[in-house]
Amino acid sequence: MKTTVESSGLPADVYSAKCPTRQVLDRIAGKWTVLVVDSLLDGTLRYTELFRRIEGVSQKMLTQTLRELEADGFVTRTVHPTVPPRVEYTLTGLGQSLAGPISALREWTESHINDIERARAAALPTDRGTAT
Repeated sequence: MKTTVESSGLPADVYSAKCPTRQVLDRIAGKWTVLVVDSLLDGTLRYTELFRRIEGVSQKMLTQTLRELEADGFVTRTVHPTVPPRVEYTLTGLGQSLAGPISALREWTESHINDIERARAAALPTDRGTAT
């Protein structure tokens, strides 16, 4: 039995552009979301710890990703009243429920990287000595 989207009464369908499940799928399939959630599976982290751990993410993208994850209920943001304020991020129960799929995706990627690199190398056009 398909889940019904409470706000519309329509069945959940990620293939429908109008269904809110599409937005959620886009969010959880995003590169930075996967890395943030996977990092937080180890426990609560401060913003600077996340920033150092996820190489290549800009401060803007990390902030945006964390805000979106908080708005969707995947992450809890806690501000401690210190000077300067200490901000920590923790996965909610909903965020924790992504542990299996995200860990599996990371593990699959790491274990198949050599196959993928070989396929990419084989797909490169060969140099036939012609100028373009």
